Amino acid sequence: MNGRMSTDPTRTLAFLLLTAVVEQHRTLEDALDRLPQAEPRDRAAAHRLAAAVLRRAGTLDAVLEPFLTRAPPAPARTVLLIGAAGLLLLGTPPHAAVGTAVDLARSQKLAPFAKMVNAVLRRVAEQGPAMLAQLDSPRLDTPAWLWSAWGADARAIAEGHQIEAPLDITLKPGAAAPPGGVVLPTGSIRFPAGTRVADLPGFAEGQFWVQDAAAALPASLLAAQPGERVADLCAAPGGKTAQLAVAGAHVTAVERDPSRILRLRENLARLGVKADIVQADAATWIPAEKFDAVLLDAPCSATGTIRRHPDVPHVKKPGDVQTLAATQTQLLQAAARLLKPSGRLIYAVCSLQPEEGPGHAAPEGLTADPFTIEELAAIPEARTAIGNLRTHPGLWPEIGGLDGFYAARFRAG
Repeated sequence: MNGRMSTDPTRTLAFLLLTAVVEQHRTLEDALDRLPQAEPRDRAAAHRLAAAVLRRAGTLDAVLEPFLTRAPPAPARTVLLIGAAGLLLLGTPPHAAVGTAVDLARSQKLAPFAKMVNAVLRRVAEQGPAMLAQLDSPRLDTPAWLWSAWGADARAIAEGHQIEAPLDITLKPGAAAPPGGVVLPTGSIRFPAGTRVADLPGFAEGQFWVQDAAAALPASLLAAQPGERVADLCAAPGGKTAQLAVAGAHVTAVERDPSRILRLRENLARLGVKADIVQADAATWIPAEKFDAVLLDAPCSATGTIRRHPDVPHVKKPGDVQTLAATQTQLLQAAARLLKPSGRLIYAVCSLQPEEGPGHAAPEGLTADPFTIEELAAIPEARTAIGNLRTHPGLWPEIGGLDGFYAARFRAG
């Protein structure tokens, strides 16, 4: 990832991140890993700026469009979006937002567009706030294929995506909650958006791990018992493995990707949690013994995590969902074969797409085993009409929302 540094390294790094996501279709996480060396504070600020642009790109484009005589090339558009985000979303003083954008254009070999950047952003500084108030931002910031797929919940979900997600943690049994958090009805501890987890007391000692409150539900609903043999398929980064292990189960964590295996080992080591780790493709893995319970958190489109990963709508497309749904079906069938008689399986995805959730039927040899009202008493609004779990960013808006998760339980005959 190359690019000349402007006088403001934050804008240069944000430009590189956005170019990687929008033009090269890399994830924001991958783009961060490829950034040139920079001060940690500059990298953090660049990530925040790039995320703001990705989260609100439709709205920012709508504000910019009336001031453009023709569509600018992609790099110049990125410079304009960075400047507009500073002006309209991040509270950057107008002279600084405009000046740094012009400097950025020149540093990225876009000098012929510097005058245009200056003129357009000056008009945005003057007229943009009033324009912003008149726009339907949730709709503008959501691709049509996602909006239509989300049905009646689309607006609530899109409104949940407008703000940065809070930080949720799961405590080890007996650990003290760090100060400043709020205990959610489901037991997770929530901190304000922007909280640095490494700064919380107890992190280095392995007293808790980062896990959205919705992401903590599937493993909790599996209700692993002490001594049970439990398989966690597609296990990295390890939050669900840790939940199952601290409940007393003997956990086998299966992960195909070597780099994710490394992260899984590191996370479990920090927590002081033990599990048998197997590098294998869960679709073809054949263990020596079958299991009392299996948790399959399947690879998916990750549309349920857009508020944390605003690059998702920019790098995913409708066809990806169909491909992933086919993979999920294979994994579900493989997971079913791992169960002992009367064993239970929970299938989960951090997706909001119907094809990846309720679109899946019970795998061969298993029957649906709905979650009871009592099991979801802490979050009754997440129980569907047929007893499955469905969370989304529009739930609990007064306390910061939730990631989008779907989960269903099945039982072997």
